[in-house]
Amino acid sequence: MDEDSKRILLIDDDHELGAMLGEYLESEGFRVEIVSDGVRGLARALSGEHDAVVLDIMLPGLNGIDLLRALRESNQLPVIMLSARGDEVDKVIGLELGADDYVAKPCYPRELVARLRANLRRQQPVIVPQPATILLGGLEVQVAARKAQWQGAGVELTASEFNILLILARAGEAVATKDEISLRGLGRARQTYDRSVDVHVSNLRQKLEAVSHGAASVETVRGVGYRLGVR
Repeated sequence: MDEDSKRILLIDDDHELGAMLGEYLESEGFRVEIVSDGVRGLARALSGEHDAVVLDIMLPGLNGIDLLRALRESNQLPVIMLSARGDEVDKVIGLELGADDYVAKPCYPRELVARLRANLRRQQPVIVPQPATILLGGLEVQVAARKAQWQGAGVELTASEFNILLILARAGEAVATKDEISLRGLGRARQTYDRSVDVHVSNLRQKLEAVSHGAASVETVRGVGYRLGVR
């Protein structure tokens, strides 16, 4: 991945932190635009000029949660939330609304760079041996194009949700563990009490059930992980 061409939108009203993170990201080869209020941040996020967004939750004008909700109505741009350490409620709400990842404040620049790189890598086309499409009943997973359809109807998924769907589709009737999904789907080892996998799977399940009228879903195998169910 050529990070020189990757454009990051940083939305945070902490000017000192924003300047520090922006300088560090640029030293790592990213191009950074910093916006300090939510209303302008949403407009810039919808501009189509960025490859990823780093989004603080506490913002003037429009808070990060409402900004993310509005963004996800029409845009699947990768979003990493910045949340106060220990604020689990905001983390879960952000993930439920479609955030791809989160980093706790105080934010360590190296961790943010690692999360950005992991999420940007997941946006790259996947080169796989033919065939590049997995068919399970009415569900079609187009691996290289990173698209999913149910009987021809598109399923709008975030990058993380598509990664998890692909893991489950490739597993077939086998169960994919939470550790495997976190490592391969989210790009990081699962931590104790980390609910990220559960939230992403819940979002994926809701979308599959909605488009298929319940014919496709994600089954929970208690104490083990998840399995894709298609009938």
